[in-house]
Amino acid sequence: MIRTFTLERGKLREQDLEADHELTTASWIDLQDPDEQERRRVEQLSPATLPEADEVEDIESSARYFVEGGDLHVHSLFLYQSEGRLKTATVAFTLQSERLISIRDVELPDFRLTRLRARRGWVEATSPLQVLTALLEQKVNNLADQLEDLHRDLEQLSTEILENREAELGEQLDRLAKLEDSNGRIRLCLMDTQRSTSFLLRHIREQKNEVKTFREILRDLDTLMAHATFVFEKINFLMSAAQGFINIRQNQIIKIFSIAAVVFLPPTLVGTVYGMNFEVMPELNWILGYPMALGLMAISAISPYLFFKHKGWL
Repeated sequence: MIRTFTLERGKLREQDLEADHELTTASWIDLQDPDEQERRRVEQLSPATLPEADEVEDIESSARYFVEGGDLHVHSLFLYQSEGRLKTATVAFTLQSERLISIRDVELPDFRLTRLRARRGWVEATSPLQVLTALLEQKVNNLADQLEDLHRDLEQLSTEILENREAELGEQLDRLAKLEDSNGRIRLCLMDTQRSTSFLLRHIREQKNEVKTFREILRDLDTLMAHATFVFEKINFLMSAAQGFINIRQNQIIKIFSIAAVVFLPPTLVGTVYGMNFEVMPELNWILGYPMALGLMAISAISPYLFFKHKGWL
């Protein structure tokens, strides 16, 4: 799918793409999972523009951020939600003097919201660089919102764990693991955005307004990274606390079994002695032999219990 946008009176506007000549007038060409025909249409403008799928996902810095001729190439991670889980997708940007070209495989919330804002005339831009700046700002805002939502869920989970220590915490541990996975993906996107912004800063120093905006983005990213680190530490604390509560309950159960074994061991010994089949046993023909054996078993069971109680072990 190809979407094209143009700059009109300082605003980003979406075009109705019907003919090839509209590509030449577009200031932003956005390709989502393009087929071969769509790729060829865009490559007619700039043959070396569109990367292959394996090049988009390449993690090497030399492959994700580079200059080719007068074009800046930036491969940046964006966050999206699929099947109830946060995932990341790489978007390949090519920044030229006359246009911005982006290629991606999936629909992304940041791009969808940018299109919506463009239709309402809310995206101010006078150059392709400012369009890219608006996308990065939207990306940072989305990451901040995701961190706030994650922190809100973490606070609720914290209450469940710390105020219900006797409850089964298996579900809470599973939710903590999912929050940690989400936080890890958010941190990865934040780090990637820092690298992208730093790369762009090194190559647009003559653009004073954009330089100022990118520096503000970097400050926001530093703040969000600190917040993500705090969330990471709190998740680890809650996971350790939950595991500690589970261990305490398990130790209490094992303690009960241990005490029961110790308490019933002496009566078992007495019963074993008087259960032996010897002809000569002094108590065998004694009328009080059976009550005496029962009494010995009761005393031998009660005595360890009272001793443990006195020592404060129970």
